[in-house]
Amino acid sequence: MKNAVGALPAQQITRLIESDCILHAIRENISPASLDLSLSDELYEIEGLILPQAGEKISKLLELMGAKKAPITEPIACGKMYLARLNETLDLPQQVYGYCNPKSSTGRLDMHVRVLADGVPRYDSITPKGYAGELWVAITAKSFSIQLHQGTPLTQLRLFTGDTRFSELDLELALRDGLVWHPTDDKKLLYKDIVTNDQDGTVVLTALVEEGMCGYECIATPDQVIDVANVAGYEGLDFFRPIEITDGALRLKRDKFYILSGAERVRIPPTLASEMMPMDERSGDFRSHYAGFLDPGWGWGTDGEGKGRPFTLEVRPFEDLVVRKGQPIAKIRFERMAEEPSFHYDTKVSNYLNQTGPKLGKQFK
Repeated sequence: MKNAVGALPAQQITRLIESDCILHAIRENISPASLDLSLSDELYEIEGLILPQAGEKISKLLELMGAKKAPITEPIACGKMYLARLNETLDLPQQVYGYCNPKSSTGRLDMHVRVLADGVPRYDSITPKGYAGELWVAITAKSFSIQLHQGTPLTQLRLFTGDTRFSELDLELALRDGLVWHPTDDKKLLYKDIVTNDQDGTVVLTALVEEGMCGYECIATPDQVIDVANVAGYEGLDFFRPIEITDGALRLKRDKFYILSGAERVRIPPTLASEMMPMDERSGDFRSHYAGFLDPGWGWGTDGEGKGRPFTLEVRPFEDLVVRKGQPIAKIRFERMAEEPSFHYDTKVSNYLNQTGPKLGKQFK
């Protein structure tokens, strides 16, 4: 492995698998800068989550969580909490650590998933460097029931050898190179064009709010079931209602689930990765995404000819909100790759390559 600092690309993740630093992984689950983690057949319904303390294994905490074995051949019930062991186990090199993010398809089904690691008292954290142990995932379906399968990927692991997150200067220079584009005009957005700035190397972007259809509200009931393996098998209108606005205001109701779109187009070069960060209370009381990662090459085009692509937002407000054009709703942090990946997002097959607005998950026609 090259002695470079940053996020590890596909070819270095492959080397970790070949060196038995990542066990039981499937190579087809490797993305440009992440590895999909897959479900085993060991699934429990639990009464509540417990973060492990140093030295504690998740498997030893099952009794305290009130765990009851659940068959993975039956749907997980909406509103109940489950814990599943992941197939992959880790024995990372001493200079490598990681974080996890839900997959886009997971977030668009309103599933809340968080990874737990032995002895790590944080969710979605594979720390400190050199972690060795099992991985588990907590799962809650929030809008409808969901049929999972052994081998289903719900979350993705990203690995690092060091912190290369942007400074404000890094951000200003990257914006000059076309990191973010105007929603409709053939125009790069420069540092001075970003209205909201938290001065932490991140970009704060806005929601797509325009006349006509600009999002979806979930209307599903808990007894409805989606099978994650049934791609394009469901009518979207059986689960979601299109949102149309005529007065320039998008009205979101407390505790409802929405699929919206970012307004700006994001263009990630193959040398960078990015992560969507939680918005703080200064922007309102809501969750703006479940999936939190854009691969290198998102909106880049095959050879850099791309001019960005909007991102999808999975929004759950905790208070009634009225969202207007230009209102901040999402925050993206950028970091450098340790080296350019052997392939990038816009060169692979994906359900979201032609995304131009709010888009439902791949299970919907």
